[in-house]
Amino acid sequence: MNQRLILSGFILLALFSMGSCCKKTSIVSTTNKENPIKAGPAVIIYKTKLDYSQLVPVILSADKKSIVSFPAVTDVFYQGELAYPSQLKKGFLLDNRGIGPNVAFLDYTYKAYANFKTTPSLEVLEQHLLEREPLLVMYNCGIRYDYKDIIPELNALIEAGKLDSFTKLY
Repeated sequence: MNQRLILSGFILLALFSMGSCCKKTSIVSTTNKENPIKAGPAVIIYKTKLDYSQLVPVILSADKKSIVSFPAVTDVFYQGELAYPSQLKKGFLLDNRGIGPNVAFLDYTYKAYANFKTTPSLEVLEQHLLEREPLLVMYNCGIRYDYKDIIPELNALIEAGKLDSFTKLY
């Protein structure tokens, strides 16, 4: 009796396994020729109240009361160099770190932060928040793969006053 029960269990397991591996799956595409979905790193340009370009950015909660995201000491690099934002025309900066509308700045420079042996704790970072509301304006200008030579192309858009064609984030 026990052998029959065990054998029945194995047969049922095999049937379930075969059914799941042979199950027909359909994939629905959410893209079309008129509105293709593109993925890649976002092109974020922004202006700040003061010059924070040498300082490490962090991301705050929606209410801007606490830090929800911060870089490890090894994460303040972009393409092997410190991830300072790139200077653009009319006071705009091109983000090279990964910021958003809830950005804030620490009083640590990129250079000092990168020299720490370990990433400071959240409690220490909270004590080193310099500015919780640094932005004047911020735009999402698409993805980096849309640009062949990003800095001159963005400068041309800025000079031509065409930023309103992009998503204003702040």
